[in-house]
Amino acid sequence: MSATSPLRVRAAAIGLSAMALMTVAAVTAPSGQAATPAGGRPAAAGAVVTTLKFVRNSADPQNSRLLVVRGNKTQAAFRAGSGLGRNHTKGRDECASAKGWLPAGTYTVGARQTRYNGNLIKGYAIPLSNKTCKNGRTTRTELFIHSEMTRTGGQGSTESRRWDGVGDYKSAGCIKLAPEDIKKLFRNLGRGAAPKRLVVV
Repeated sequence: MSATSPLRVRAAAIGLSAMALMTVAAVTAPSGQAATPAGGRPAAAGAVVTTLKFVRNSADPQNSRLLVVRGNKTQAAFRAGSGLGRNHTKGRDECASAKGWLPAGTYTVGARQTRYNGNLIKGYAIPLSNKTCKNGRTTRTELFIHSEMTRTGGQGSTESRRWDGVGDYKSAGCIKLAPEDIKKLFRNLGRGAAPKRLVVV
């Protein structure tokens, strides 16, 4: 039986010491933070969360605001509309499908698309989850953040593809932005983590 060389013993001791240091670093990381891994990059747990917030304006639903919020700070705000407006009897009725504004609450936000090709919605669009309104019976479906444009993001010739002005902030319940604003929104969202939720108040 051969004796263990002093060199092997020393190497083993160094390896154990390194393991002990890594364990201590993981255990003693500051509260709420993950320890920095060997590559030097912090874990994703501390990443800033991006949330969209739609603030409905009861006095003028077509002059509401869509906000981009990161780490509890508003990074951008855009004029937006939802529903058929204050002059329509159902414009502010969140349970009126295809007429009223978006129901209050939290929505899941889908992936941004720049060439969406739906029957009614084209171009820049962000899908939203379905939402049951306050009566507990009516579910609002086919909801998006979108504008009026062609599939390639240009100005079309028909009304639903052509933005004519403030009257186009009216919608069947979706959140609508002017074409230049939805493009700015997409550029802003491209600078951080993609939003996972929309809050409507």
